[in-house]
Amino acid sequence: MEELQNVVRDGGLAVSNLPEKGRCLLTTKNFHPGEVILRQEPYVCVPNNSSTVSRCDGCFASENLKKCSACQVVWYCGSTCQKSEWKLHRLECGALSRLEKEKRKAVTPSIRLMVRLYLRRKLQNEMFIPTGVTDSYNFVESLVSHLKELDEKQLVLYAQMANLVHLILQWPEINLKEIAENFSKLACNAHTICDCELRPVGTGLYPIVSIINHSCLPNAVLIFEGKSSVVRAVEHIPEGAEVSIAYIDTAGSTMTRQKALKEQYFFTCTCTRCIKVGQHDDIQENAILEGYRCKDDRCNGFLLRDSEDKGFACQTCGLLRSKEEVKRIVCEITAISDKKLKSTSPGNHKEVISIYKMIEKLQMELCHPFSISLMRTQEELLKILMELGDWREALAYCRLTITGYQRVYPELHPLLGLQYYTCGKIEWLLGYTEDAIKSLTRAVDILRITHGTNSPFMKELVMKLDEAHAEASYNLSSKDE
Repeated sequence: MEELQNVVRDGGLAVSNLPEKGRCLLTTKNFHPGEVILRQEPYVCVPNNSSTVSRCDGCFASENLKKCSACQVVWYCGSTCQKSEWKLHRLECGALSRLEKEKRKAVTPSIRLMVRLYLRRKLQNEMFIPTGVTDSYNFVESLVSHLKELDEKQLVLYAQMANLVHLILQWPEINLKEIAENFSKLACNAHTICDCELRPVGTGLYPIVSIINHSCLPNAVLIFEGKSSVVRAVEHIPEGAEVSIAYIDTAGSTMTRQKALKEQYFFTCTCTRCIKVGQHDDIQENAILEGYRCKDDRCNGFLLRDSEDKGFACQTCGLLRSKEEVKRIVCEITAISDKKLKSTSPGNHKEVISIYKMIEKLQMELCHPFSISLMRTQEELLKILMELGDWREALAYCRLTITGYQRVYPELHPLLGLQYYTCGKIEWLLGYTEDAIKSLTRAVDILRITHGTNSPFMKELVMKLDEAHAEASYNLSSKDE
C-alpha cells in the first residue's frame, strides 16, 4: 500500500481509506477542467468479439483481420499487434487449442478475460513479464467480490464459467471457488472499453481506475484512447478532494440510478444528487423523467399520484389523469414494442421506423416532453434515419435529442458533446453551414475537456470546424461579389 501511495502521489493523487466509503482516490494538488488526472494501461483486456463482430486483440481494430491459425479464436490486424500480444497469447493459444471446436464457441470475452488474468499472473510470477506496483495480481486479490450478496442464479452461472476456465487452463493448483470469486470481482471492477464515440469495443481491468468511486454528478470522466484508460477532470477539483466518475448512465431518476448501482455494484449512492431523494426537487425531477404529462397540451406540468389513488394529478393545473387511461396507453406501447419490433424482418428500416413512430406518438401522448423513454425512442429513430440517409428528418430528431441531453446530462458530458458533433455533421451535409459552425463549436468546447485535444478523433473534429468556417467565409465573399 505504501509503494502504491508513492506512485500515485507523484501524479498528484493519494489512495485513502475513508470509513464511509472504503478505498478511494484523493487529489494532492489542484486539477483543472480537461487536465489528465490518471492514465493507465489495462492489467488484462479483451475485445468484445461475437459471431457478428470481430476485433484485433492488439488494437481493437475491426478491419483487415486474420484469425490465429492455431486457436481459431483470436484475431489480429497485422504482425505488429500479433507480436505485441505474443507473450500472453502464446500460453492462451496453447490452452484454447486443446479445446474441442464446439467448446471453443463457448469461449466468450468474459471467459477469455479470466483466462488471461491467470496467464498474466503466471508470466509475472515466472518473471517473463515485469511486475509493477500498479500492475500486479496483488491488486486483483485486494478487490472486493461481493460473492455473499449474489443470488443463487448468479452463483450457478459463475460456477459454470469457472468450470470452463478450469477446463481451458488445466491447472490443479487453482480451485473453482477462487475462479468464481474472481468473476464476481471483475463484474464489479472491470470497465467497458469504448471507442472515441463511446461505443463499447472491449473489457479491461484497470487497477488504479477501479479505486475511483462513483458519483451521479462526477467531477471526472473516464475515456479510452485505444486500450489506455484516461481520467480527466470536468470541473475544478481542489487539493484534498475525492476523484469521482460515473459507473452508470446517469440520465435517470434517483430510484432508477440507485436500483442499477445496487444490482450491479452492491452499494447505495450518497452523492449530492442522491441525498436529495424524497425532497420536492427530486420528486419533481423523477416525475418529469419517468412520469406522465398533463392531459392539457397547453400545460407543461408534471403528474403525481392523487391522494385518493384515482389517478395522477397535474401539479400545475390540478387536472386528473385516470389510472385506466394511463394503463391503456402503457399496454399499447408494450404490445407494439414486444410484438411488432420482434416480428419485423432484418434490414426493413422503413417498417421499423413506422413502428418506432407509433411508439413515439403514444409516448408523446402519455409521457412528459422530457421523458427518458421518449428520448430513447427518438435516439433509435435518429440512428435508423442516419442509416437510411434521410438527413433532413435525422437532423430534426438529432436536435430533439440534444434538448433532452441538455436536461439529463451535465454541461460537460461527452454524450452531449458527441450529439452536437453529429448534429454539426448533418447540418454541414445539408448545406446549413452557419448552424454547423455553432454545433461543431459546442462539440469542440465540450469534447476538448472530456477527450483532450491530441487524439486523431479531436483533430478530425477541429479540422471539420475549420473547414466549415472556411466554407462560410467563401460563401460570404461570393455574396459580396
